[in-house]
Amino acid sequence: MNTVFELKNVYYSYIKSVPALIDINFSVIKEEKLILLGANGSGKSTLLKLMDNLISPDSGEIWAFGELLGDKKTFDEYEFRKKVGFVFQDSDVQLFNTTVFDEVAFAPLQMGLKEGEVQKIVEESLISFGLEKLKDRPPHRLSGGEKKKVALASVMVINPEVLLLDEPTNGLDPRSKRWLLEKLEELNKNGTTIVIATHDLDMAAKFSDRIIVLNENHTIETIGKPDEILKNEELLLKVNLI
Repeated sequence: MNTVFELKNVYYSYIKSVPALIDINFSVIKEEKLILLGANGSGKSTLLKLMDNLISPDSGEIWAFGELLGDKKTFDEYEFRKKVGFVFQDSDVQLFNTTVFDEVAFAPLQMGLKEGEVQKIVEESLISFGLEKLKDRPPHRLSGGEKKKVALASVMVINPEVLLLDEPTNGLDPRSKRWLLEKLEELNKNGTTIVIATHDLDMAAKFSDRIIVLNENHTIETIGKPDEILKNEELLLKVNLI
C-alpha cells in the first residue's frame, strides 16, 4: 500500500482566534478515490489548498510522495506541481487564457516542453475531453459544463499522479455531471489518485473508496467506507449534510 499524502496533526486558521481546521490526521492511498465530505464552512476547500501547497498549516505536517511540503532543504515545488493537479470550484478563477487551446497548452509550456510536443499533447487532450470543436473559443464564453471540461483538461494534460477537485459538480446540469463522473472513473482506472471535496451525497455514493467526514467544528468526525457513512442518518444529521 503506497501512501501519496499524509497529514499529521494539521491545524490552520485564517484568523488566529477562528480555526478553519483542527488536528487533521489522515493518509491518501495511491490510486484511491477519496471523498472529503462536509457541510459548507467545514474546511473542505481549505484542506485541499493545504494539500496543494497553496497555503501552509499553522502547525502539523503535510507529507507528499515522501517529502515534507514546504521544507526549504528537500521540497521541490517544480516536481510537486508535475505530480499534483487542482481543479477549483469556480472554473472562472482557473481559466484566464484567450482560447481553449491556449488554456490547455499553458501548463505544458510552463513545464518547458518543446512547441511541437505541446501541440501534440494538447490536441490529444482536446480530443480526450471532447473539446476539439471549442479549441478556438474564449473559455469565459463557454457554458458551465464546458468550462469544467476545459479546467479539467488544463490540469490533466500534464498527467499528474494526484488530482484534487473542489466541489466539481457545483452548477453542473445532469448531463455534465454524468460526463464528469464517467471521466473521473476513467482517469482513476488509468492510475490517477483522486481526492474530491464535496457536500454532494449522490457523488459521494457513486464515486468513492473511502469518505472522510468533516464536522462544523472543523475536525474530522469519522473516516469510513461509503456504505458505513452514507447509510448513517444520525451521522449525516449531526454534520449538517441532511
